[in-house]
Amino acid sequence: MLFKDIIGQEEIKQKLIQTVKEERISHAQLFLGPEGSGNLALAIAYAQYISCENRGEHDSCGTCASCKKYQKLIHPDLHFVFPVASTKSSNQKPVSDDFINEWRQSILDNPYIKLNQWFSIIGVENKQGSIYSQESGQIIKKMSLKTFESEYKIMIIWMPEKMNISAANKLLKMIEEPPAKTVFLLVSENAGKIIQTIQSRTQLIKIPKIDDENLFNAIKNEFNLDDNRISDIVRLSNGDYSKAIDIINSIEENLINFKYFTILTRLCYKAEVLEIVKLVNEISKTGREKQKNFLSYSLRLMRENFILNKNKPEITYLTNDENEFSKNFKNFINERNIMQITKEFNQAFLHIERNGNSKIIFLDLSLKLIKLLKL
Repeated sequence: MLFKDIIGQEEIKQKLIQTVKEERISHAQLFLGPEGSGNLALAIAYAQYISCENRGEHDSCGTCASCKKYQKLIHPDLHFVFPVASTKSSNQKPVSDDFINEWRQSILDNPYIKLNQWFSIIGVENKQGSIYSQESGQIIKKMSLKTFESEYKIMIIWMPEKMNISAANKLLKMIEEPPAKTVFLLVSENAGKIIQTIQSRTQLIKIPKIDDENLFNAIKNEFNLDDNRISDIVRLSNGDYSKAIDIINSIEENLINFKYFTILTRLCYKAEVLEIVKLVNEISKTGREKQKNFLSYSLRLMRENFILNKNKPEITYLTNDENEFSKNFKNFINERNIMQITKEFNQAFLHIERNGNSKIIFLDLSLKLIKLLKL
């Protein structure tokens, strides 16, 4: 992966490149950034730059033998550790290497991958993925070997916050007494869940959200969307490229959800029960996942309108259409009803998830909204 392929983060890229030029490569670094910021992509591009046989001023050459292997993530001196879990087709004590082919393909497809997307790819289902103690043996073995082709052995550990205590303690020992020419790149979204002793022994690289201008340009170059729509997506995604892609993939569904939300709230405020029943019947004909998405969407709009009601427009994330509707609707969402409204929508979501009767659930929610919107 080349630095030029990563959205924004120019200051971070230059700092990383400078450490290589000045031969100040720390043996343990923590790439800390929010979801969708590109922290994993930056770690891989940094590793490729370190190993490149013909480094440029601002990027890897992309053509040497090392770069070609990095482009497929198959360089023998590049190693990965990431959360896994046992599946129907894997053993009961899984390690990252059991899923390395799926990992490589997933990262090549989407270096901004989210944890839940990764778990879905490997079929973890409802289990809690982790980096287990048996992984530490693999780490020690790999990093104790001599390098095959490059000057450095590089271990990228994605989501170290998912590492259990046993594995973390063994990793700590290796970080304290690292073999020569080894580099650990820890890629995290939540430093608070990494044990403090590991944090204190790493060099922190703080990666911010992607700035609006670079995110706008990336979306414009990738998708055939008009500028107003892209501006809406940038505003809603708040510097998270993964979220931007999710929004793009669900544009049509969000338009339908917006239509349902505006109709439902207007009917509830007017207490037009017969029309509410017709709308409930229509919503109930959609699939269960779409019903859950509508409830999640509605919760977001309720929250944003409450913030608008408190005169904090600078921390709201609404499309132009949503913002136009909210100019009046915000007056009906206040401290007297927001908590109860949130509770009712969350309960409806839970009941839908548990295969409850959608007509009864949505009608019950609507009848409660009739009262709550008058508070």
